[in-house]
Amino acid sequence: MDVFVQKKGEKFLEQLEKKQFLFSLVISYTETCTIPGITVAGKTPEVLPYTSPADAEFLNFGYCKCIDAIPMTPDGKPTPALLTKTALESASIPNVVVNAGSKIKPQLPCFETGLSYGKNIAQEPAMSLDDVTHAVEYGRMIGSTLGSTTDCLVIGESIPGGTTTAQTVLTSLGINGMVSSSMQENPLSLKQKIASDVVKRTESKNQFDVVSNGGDPMIPTVAGILSTASFQTKVILAGGTQMAAVLAFGRIMGYNQDNVALATTSYVTDDKTANLVNMISQIDQIPVFSVRLALGSSKIEGLRAFANGFVKEGVGAGGASLAAMLKIGIDSDQLLALTEKQYRETILR
Repeated sequence: MDVFVQKKGEKFLEQLEKKQFLFSLVISYTETCTIPGITVAGKTPEVLPYTSPADAEFLNFGYCKCIDAIPMTPDGKPTPALLTKTALESASIPNVVVNAGSKIKPQLPCFETGLSYGKNIAQEPAMSLDDVTHAVEYGRMIGSTLGSTTDCLVIGESIPGGTTTAQTVLTSLGINGMVSSSMQENPLSLKQKIASDVVKRTESKNQFDVVSNGGDPMIPTVAGILSTASFQTKVILAGGTQMAAVLAFGRIMGYNQDNVALATTSYVTDDKTANLVNMISQIDQIPVFSVRLALGSSKIEGLRAFANGFVKEGVGAGGASLAAMLKIGIDSDQLLALTEKQYRETILR
């Protein structure tokens, strides 16, 4: 990492030790996730629209209301919301939910944007230009509200198929790199083909046209939140390569660079099929924090899977874990013990 960015990162962390954090989960949906082989963020294609609202409900209640089961991969690996919930509860960090185009509404109080869900970008543009503009406007209002209440706003996301729309937006904006995947075998060739085909659909390099053509509603909403919140408080973009797309789009609106960082799990930064840090360096000089969790040492197979290349990140798990570590000094082994307890109480009950 660049020495300047490294020193910036060290200062960022020092300023947040024992401070107050607020976590916001932005949930959304893109029909791109229905393309065969794109994602495993749900047991069957039919439950994919329920994944994001179920994540939000699980985070707040410990169970889901919109669907009977907790979100899992087809072979039973749990949602990363389990990691996020454990981290937030360990440090008493409050959270709020932003519905930015989820196909199914979560059954809980939330910021409601009224946005439509994203279309399948392989077949048609993702969103209208009006929806992109509205997403940014709503995000800016939400960011202004949330940013004024805390020392650090941590923004996570949940959107099945979101790495494919992220790849398309990044490719369209001239950012070279490969996005990560919830699968052990990253379907990069499929994602890159979709991105290439979508790019050919329009010659415009205007950021709003790019997101309208090949993005999803989460990207402009989080970019809007970032644009206002970062002038009031520190902001951690909690996620993997999808947050690279947020940052790339966010450049057009501006944000306070000194107050922005990205945090993800080491399972994303260690992913040999992706290159998150390099992509971020092409966009801006902000710190990227890689949170090393101890899931590989877990006695539970479903948790060890995260360290073996499955799921890796999501629902802001890396950023939530970092926030807990900074606020109360908890370490990865202690988080693992609490995560295993959470797993036994919720998944195995």
